[in-house]
Amino acid sequence: MRLDDVHTIGLVGGGVMGGGISQVMALAGYRVICRDIGDEVLAKTRETILNTRFGIRRAVEIGKLDSTQAEAAISNLNFTTNVNDLAECDFIIEAVPENLELKQRVFKELDAIVKPEAVFTSNTSGYVISEIARDVSDQRRTQFAGMHYFSPVPAMKALEVIFIPDVTTPETTECVRGVGERAGKIVSMVRDTPGTYGFLVNRIYAAARREADKILEEGIASEDDIDKGMKFGRNWPVGIYESRNSTRQGWL
Repeated sequence: MRLDDVHTIGLVGGGVMGGGISQVMALAGYRVICRDIGDEVLAKTRETILNTRFGIRRAVEIGKLDSTQAEAAISNLNFTTNVNDLAECDFIIEAVPENLELKQRVFKELDAIVKPEAVFTSNTSGYVISEIARDVSDQRRTQFAGMHYFSPVPAMKALEVIFIPDVTTPETTECVRGVGERAGKIVSMVRDTPGTYGFLVNRIYAAARREADKILEEGIASEDDIDKGMKFGRNWPVGIYESRNSTRQGWL
């Protein structure tokens, strides 16, 4: 699948992440079909996209979008509980809960339904992509990649694109990168690495957190002083201990 051939994107899983990804893809001009298993979840997803702090209508209110852009994006959004409605999608982004077996089951089902040329991607925050792709066909595995967004998706610019070395085709990798960039993201390319968890950003953050915890345990500095040092010495937007109970700042 070439980038210019991508017109319809299927989001598998709504909620905060699936809704945020749906929003940025609709704003990028793609027709989006967001699928979840219940109408109540989809209603909440639509509400998140339209009316929350990072939603489309709020963006119009503060001048980040004009009404024409907002209306065009809203018209691009479609919601369904029927997985068969994804059959003709050009590009799939999975955003179901972070459970490896669930993701494997979802992709096995999708592989039998979605047209063979479609690209498959997972928004996992750290599972090995080749393991998520375990049960799809050999052909589909060459069109499989990771696409890790950060929360809240409409506000956070970072995107990790994870390719499986010697499996994901260069055409697929460039297509996935291009879709992310068209949605306004700054893309880091990452090699899929068996036996690891966390890709790039989360692994580096986890290492920093371990060292900060060691400093704290040894009585070298307090949580507040560690946070002040990183915020004002390294220009981190938020301290380690300020963010530990929330992913809203975009660390995870």
